[in-house]
Amino acid sequence: MPLDFSQLKMCTVTFLPLPNNGFILTSNRDETPLRKTIPPKGYLENGVEVVYPKDVVAGGTWIGTSEKDRAVCLLNGAYKNHKRTLPYALSRGVIVKNVLTADDAEIYINRLGLRNIEPFTLLLLDYSVDLKLFELVWDGETKHFHQLDKTPRIWSSSTLYTDDMKEKRQEWFQNWLKENDKFSVANVLEFHNNTDLGEPEVTTRMKRKLIETVSITSISKIEEIVDMKYLDFL
Repeated sequence: MPLDFSQLKMCTVTFLPLPNNGFILTSNRDETPLRKTIPPKGYLENGVEVVYPKDVVAGGTWIGTSEKDRAVCLLNGAYKNHKRTLPYALSRGVIVKNVLTADDAEIYINRLGLRNIEPFTLLLLDYSVDLKLFELVWDGETKHFHQLDKTPRIWSSSTLYTDDMKEKRQEWFQNWLKENDKFSVANVLEFHNNTDLGEPEVTTRMKRKLIETVSITSISKIEEIVDMKYLDFL
């Protein structure tokens, strides 16, 4: 299916494990520069303290943390690009907030009905005890929810990147891993902020006629300290 540039985009995401149940989760928001965003700040949602950048249009978010000791990140699309069938029942960014604030995120996701919700991929990091990494993929028909091994990973939204583009980006990420045996927020931000890995349309900090990387958000947990870095390019 050809890519539909009328639909909302985002994003490029990497996960890096750190010692002592730490991690770095970094997301490039690949979006129209016209879509307004409020930089990260704290909110009280359903009685739970959360921190996230807010999408002004839909009121949701694509990445955030909560006092429940979890981080959540959203990518538009599932395994393949899809054709939109508007209207949809709920913004996927609202689902992110619901997962952040649920009493038990795994139970919430397992019970979550997704009929008439646009396809998406959602990453859940639970660090309440030992670090756990989960992936939820909704392809429009079936909900795929499973725990992943805590190994370095990269995701690219199917709404924006073809399989060939994803393969190129996977190669760049693997090359970066070979050159960086110790992970830090600074060096992964360099990877996400790179404008020269390939063609401008495909590199990690990408730029196309209507879509570009408008921001990078990186959540890190180092020992007991959870931090969020936000780079705004607009």
